Amino acid sequence: MKITRIIPAILTSVAIAAAAGCVNDAQIASRNLSMAADNFEIMRRVVFLNGITDTYLLSIEGLCSITDQSNQLEVTCQVGETEYKKHFLGLSDNVTYFAEQLDGAQVSAYHYRVVFKPQAILPDIDFRGSGEELLENSSENESR
Repeated sequence: MKITRIIPAILTSVAIAAAAGCVNDAQIASRNLSMAADNFEIMRRVVFLNGITDTYLLSIEGLCSITDQSNQLEVTCQVGETEYKKHFLGLSDNVTYFAEQLDGAQVSAYHYRVVFKPQAILPDIDFRGSGEELLENSSENESR
């Protein structure tokens, strides 16, 4: 009776392991390159082009992360050790963009890269408001 439970468990484990091994080298390298760019480690050039007039609208170069929101592109660039700029450009049927990686980057085609930042667990909280309002009981003021 135990063997009838063990065999399906073994077959399931083998199937999961085989499915996990079906990722090709290019997919792993691409994911690792994207992660490196999102951590401001890769120089990029992002160019916005008007397809009707064939003119460049904007060119951004630097350590940039790109987020395509389908109707707009968000480009966040690191310009100093702790300074960043965020650019937005609306995309339409006549405005397009292309992004070029300016330098080669060494990434693994065999191992996924994982970035763990323990400081991101605790948020940086900014307090905005009046300390006096915190000490007041608004329900007492309304009943008077």
